Amino acid sequence: MEESEIRRALEPVAGIRSLGFQLGARTLRIDASQDAYPMALDAIRKAGFDPRPLPAATPEAAEPAANGVHAAHDHDHGFPGGVGRLVLALVLAIGAEVLSYAAPDTTAWKMSGMALAGLAIALAGLDTYKKGMSALLRGKLGINALMSVAVTGAFLIGQWPEAAMVMALYAIAELIEAKAVDRARNAIKGLLDMAPEQALMLAADGSWVETPVASVALQATVRIKPGERVPLDGVVIKGGSAVNQAPITGESIPVDKAMGDPLFAGTINQTGELDMRVTAGASDTTLARIIHAVEAAQGSRAPTQRFVDRFAAIYTPAVFAIAVAVAVLLPLLSSLSWLEALYKALVLLVIACPCALVISTPVTVVSGLSAAARRGILIKGGTYLENARLLKAIALDKTGTLTEGKPRLVGWQAWAGAPQIQVSQVAAALASRSDHPVSMAIFSGLNVQAGDVRDFTALPGRGTSGTVGGDRFLLGNHRLVREKALSTPELEAELAKHENRGHTVTLLMSETAVLGLFAVADTIKETSRQAIVDLKALGVTPVMLTGDNAATAKAIAELAGIEDARGDLLPEAKLEAVKAMQLQYGPTGMTGDGINDAPALAQADIGFAMGAAGTDTAMEAADVVIMNDNLERVAETVLLSRRTHAILWQNITLALGIKSVFLLLAVFGTATMWMAVFADMGASLLVVANGLRLMSGVQARKAREAA
Repeated sequence: MEESEIRRALEPVAGIRSLGFQLGARTLRIDASQDAYPMALDAIRKAGFDPRPLPAATPEAAEPAANGVHAAHDHDHGFPGGVGRLVLALVLAIGAEVLSYAAPDTTAWKMSGMALAGLAIALAGLDTYKKGMSALLRGKLGINALMSVAVTGAFLIGQWPEAAMVMALYAIAELIEAKAVDRARNAIKGLLDMAPEQALMLAADGSWVETPVASVALQATVRIKPGERVPLDGVVIKGGSAVNQAPITGESIPVDKAMGDPLFAGTINQTGELDMRVTAGASDTTLARIIHAVEAAQGSRAPTQRFVDRFAAIYTPAVFAIAVAVAVLLPLLSSLSWLEALYKALVLLVIACPCALVISTPVTVVSGLSAAARRGILIKGGTYLENARLLKAIALDKTGTLTEGKPRLVGWQAWAGAPQIQVSQVAAALASRSDHPVSMAIFSGLNVQAGDVRDFTALPGRGTSGTVGGDRFLLGNHRLVREKALSTPELEAELAKHENRGHTVTLLMSETAVLGLFAVADTIKETSRQAIVDLKALGVTPVMLTGDNAATAKAIAELAGIEDARGDLLPEAKLEAVKAMQLQYGPTGMTGDGINDAPALAQADIGFAMGAAGTDTAMEAADVVIMNDNLERVAETVLLSRRTHAILWQNITLALGIKSVFLLLAVFGTATMWMAVFADMGASLLVVANGLRLMSGVQARKAREAA
């Protein structure tokens, strides 16, 4: 709500290029010209806020186009003294109630009670009044405006004890709500914000020195002792150990690490000493990127949240109009006095505060995002969290998604009389220049010294080419052989044997002939079969899309339990396949890990990228990143989305249902302002508690049971 108010306040200010809200930290980054910045601050103040420049982002210390502002929240929830002030206000309000009922009916005692009530209202409601008056002057009827009018009206018609109690309880309810929302927003950050501030770094003189993490350079060597947390992202260069990666990937079982294996900042070294080479600075670690992505996601609005915001914008003025009608018409149409009718109207205003309705959606969405992140599922916004429930089909890449993505060379042979030594050396030279898993498997499997390669060229979806020893060679797949018209019946028969076994065959060729065949096999992940079962149980159809040949695709698909497998697909063909699935099934997801999957990931209604083995391009194009490459997390995401959607509408129904009952009591019954504020508090706390239930998360086992 406050973000919406600030945005509206800044709309007339010229020179503002963009606004960056971080709701969890309650900060705003203003991208504006030097002249526009002070005008923006003035507009925020007029809207009833108290903007406080961040220490590192004051106009004197920061560039004009990147100013940071902290906008103080109602009742200074984040600052010392806020709770004590509200407790004192509540005590004074109770004192006013006691004087109202127990003290003699004299002017002196009445004035004393009014003084206590006025002081309680001032302590608890000063911020509310400031924002409420500002909103009324701008013709905006928000929560603060309703409360300001209701409390002021009650005080003026002699209901000053109730006015004081209403304001004190409202302020306390807001505090409880704010703390609950903070719990949801900070859950993932508290879990992940655990990288140490110091690192044990190898200095130039060979000694080990404690160094601030922010000062550790790329490629530096860092030592992590048993029991310590990994300070930065890196690669193991010495030692072996079991590492607890749960904060990053959600894996409950420690992962064994040896030379060449990656390490993530914030994970915990458990058994042995490790030396690692730093591969990312403190601000660019996987941990830092996760925190940034979750913060950005928490600031985005889900479809239901946008609907509720639009509804609240209509609902609040409508109830205000009803309250005015009650105050004016009831005395004319019934025996109620003007004061009695006005009191009913004021009770209506308190009941009508859309606190519960407005807070029901963000706390639920943020809880869902946090629960997902704790399971190693990084969802980039509330829209994707809510819409995953709609998926009817999932397109699955093969290598690195269904399979381990770490194939090994299972056999090779020279072809058509080509010398074996030449074939192995040339193939090793070309394979050494590519980071494709198949090429890496060929190079490591041949165990041959790689020669020099000139004019090396990647052929997307086909293979590579380069000049070795003065001659041009190609190392590619079956498709490339056909394009070069080098296929023969004998070669096709040999390829068919391998492909029927699920082998991926790569061929070495010159411009005129095929010189060698290299058979590579990739093993299916242990989790893939169960993931497919889970998806089917949820009513989601799995379809394999791969650049591998059709026979290999079919063999792997049968192992995984997938009926529909489509092979020989270039990146453009994968994109078209996803479009076709969207027409055939409806909303379609795509799961992949490579650059060649990026177009299809972007086209899909929701793209899932494998985060551990995935490329940066795939993770940027995707809407959801699975940090531990466990395909079961896709089904968990779908189930979490369904739970989130259900709780969202439970909360909306609860909020509106409770409001409706008390609105009827206010108009036709005997609802008091006390009842009104407890109805508002009760509904708000109920929807907050219901939304926080999502923090427990969804595990694969639960997904199967629910299905």
